[in-house]
Amino acid sequence: MSSHHYVKEGQEPALIIANGEMCSYELLVSIMEWCPYVIALDGAYDRLVSMQISPDIVIGDLDSLQALEEAMHTQFIKDENQENTDLEKAIDYLLSKGRTDINIVWSTGKRLDHTLNNIATLAKYPEAKIVVYDNHSKAFILPKTYIKFYDKGTSLSLIPLHTAKGISTENLKYNLKKDALEFGKRSGTSNEAATSGKVSISYSEGTLALIESTD
Repeated sequence: MSSHHYVKEGQEPALIIANGEMCSYELLVSIMEWCPYVIALDGAYDRLVSMQISPDIVIGDLDSLQALEEAMHTQFIKDENQENTDLEKAIDYLLSKGRTDINIVWSTGKRLDHTLNNIATLAKYPEAKIVVYDNHSKAFILPKTYIKFYDKGTSLSLIPLHTAKGISTENLKYNLKKDALEFGKRSGTSNEAATSGKVSISYSEGTLALIESTD
């Protein structure tokens, strides 16, 4: 499994394991194969230990950890800042180390407020290339111009993180032409590739996320 379309030659993405609903073990392992550097939020650490997975870094307030004595090759970073979420702390840490290509798992499901906030968090980091995975989909912020081959019928949803303007698409079932989408008012969910071929998406202002879904 390739990591994601943003990875540059010679550059390996980092992986953040958050504290939401677990993805399948198969998906987790396949992503880890392409992400040799793994950072976990402290709320996920005990579950990872039970799966015999040792992240490189664990970050958070560390108060809830039960398996510290079992750590061997893991560095623990205590960060009690209440202004940022643990996911933001992990992203900030990776960016401080020059790692801008980031995959994230376990960030959806469970609490709805956490899921919504985790997706919205992507908009705070335009300098990073972040992809969120779960069992059914992956989500990422689109560059202003995006072209990729998709099979006919692939589910593609355009989600504005607040507002996106000047959106034009090609080879979608429901194409847009210099349209605007606004969160809570108009979004581009449940669209799909019209034919097997290149899908083109461009926009001029704002932040626009794409969610590719498998079912």
